[in-house]
Amino acid sequence: MNKSLITTYLCILFTVIPFLNNPNNINTVNAEKAIPSHAKWGKIALQKATEKYPSAKIYDYLHVKREQKGNYSVETFKLWLDENNKKFEVIVTIHFDTKSEKISKISLHKENTHP
Repeated sequence: MNKSLITTYLCILFTVIPFLNNPNNINTVNAEKAIPSHAKWGKIALQKATEKYPSAKIYDYLHVKREQKGNYSVETFKLWLDENNKKFEVIVTIHFDTKSEKISKISLHKENTHP
């Protein structure tokens, strides 16, 4: 009786183990599909900063926040630029209609200069 119980146990074990190592059983997230909602606005912020400071190099940027104000939204970005070895920060705010995404105003504000 012990032999048949052990045999049954081993059969079940060898049947289940291959399924545990099957990569199809693992839920994964595809990073390519995980595009942040602010990505569109970030591209616009980078474009506007490049237009205003064409000889500067943008070496980093940060999505600061998104605010909703009635029917309008405001996306705020902070960009770090380097122009002729002088580093500075630019705050870009993009005001747009939340539903239609039509831009009403884009403003750039140069922040403190670093040595």
